[in-house]
Amino acid sequence: MLTEAYLDLKYLLNRGYRKKYALDFVANHYRLTLKERHLLARCVFSDLWMAEVRKKLLSPEELREKTMAIDGFNVLITLESLVEGRAILCEDGLVRDLKYQGKYRLSGRTGVLLRELGEDLRELGLGEVVFIYGKNVPKSGVVGKLTEEAIGEAGISGEVWLVKNPDFELKGFETVATADVGVISRVSHVFDLARHVGENLGGRPIPLENLLGRFAAGRFEVLENL
Repeated sequence: MLTEAYLDLKYLLNRGYRKKYALDFVANHYRLTLKERHLLARCVFSDLWMAEVRKKLLSPEELREKTMAIDGFNVLITLESLVEGRAILCEDGLVRDLKYQGKYRLSGRTGVLLRELGEDLRELGLGEVVFIYGKNVPKSGVVGKLTEEAIGEAGISGEVWLVKNPDFELKGFETVATADVGVISRVSHVFDLARHVGENLGGRPIPLENLLGRFAAGRFEVLENL
């Protein structure tokens, strides 16, 4: 059933229907669960969008000496999901989480992951990095301090911004590390930092087509574990 829903959604998106309306129609028609609906919302795109993102995606080698803004909480949530084996490789080539938490939750491994981010950013040879966090998120000040420490330990040039509207600030940069569709549509280049760091830590995203194939075979427990 999920495979059929995917095909119908894909058909509508490729004919220019807005995603919200197309997804509502498909989800209601097939009586999808919340998790199934969330998967399609996060990971299915029109061919036109996929082509646009492919042109914007940068390889690690193309980052040298660039200034890159980092969508802080977006990257952290995705990275945690990837390390846990719960992240999906979506159709547009970016890795996304399927968590419903909305806001980032500080944990004991936040500092560890930030240090890993710092080390990997140093290896990428960027000119400067700017971590941008929403200041209204609980514990954002603590996460900001941990980020500053990680940047300092890695010896890279960077800043940490706590702002009211992270998306607005991110859209002002040419190169951004994020999986947020709204930001990607407004910037020139994007880098999947969460995937880069997560794979260096041994994490591997689940390709969307693999999930759909498992559903076609009736193995519904897969999505329940994500």
